Amino acid sequence: MSQFFRIHPDNPQPRLINQAVQIIKDGGLVALPTDSSYALGCHLDDKDAVERLRRVRGIDDKQLLSLLVRDLSELSNFAMVDNQQYRLIKSVTPGPYVFVLQATKEVPRRLSHPSRKTIGLRVPDHAITLALLEALGEPLLASTLILPPDTEPLNDAEEIRERLEKQIELVIDAGACPAEPSTVIDLSSGEPVLVRAGRGSLEPFGLTA
Repeated sequence: MSQFFRIHPDNPQPRLINQAVQIIKDGGLVALPTDSSYALGCHLDDKDAVERLRRVRGIDDKQLLSLLVRDLSELSNFAMVDNQQYRLIKSVTPGPYVFVLQATKEVPRRLSHPSRKTIGLRVPDHAITLALLEALGEPLLASTLILPPDTEPLNDAEEIRERLEKQIELVIDAGACPAEPSTVIDLSSGEPVLVRAGRGSLEPFGLTA
């Protein structure tokens, strides 16, 4: 049975944030709000939790997962970017974007794309997510919370609890998020390539949906 925390979306209660972090460290799966839709997250280095996340989402190891990071100071630990790419990413973060980048050797092999050695990175613009990342002290591994056979992400914490209460350890209720997934931009080969159009504007990348 999953726990259910009501956390203020602008001023997260530190006690609940710390409890959520402990659940993550103990191997739990957490449904958390972001500046796009709700996401499903787990500890970066917990192989069992990562496999459970994929099962809940109904995705295999070819599906890219994203690292949620506090800010771009963590970028170089996980991805290789040139100056032009860095300036582009910096201009739109924090925000509702996932960037597909070449992974560094620091990234566990199971988290990068099996053939392309890439990783998705995202700096979310949501107080609760940023508070979790700050308290955790490292990135979270996450995926947009779209459950099979749905095509749209879940946006209501009560519905998430109803559908996942026996499969995940925590649902964080912060009210409704924007009911759109993040925009996914592939920068791994240099020029921006649109992977998924979502909440983020495509204008900064010179792209159209």
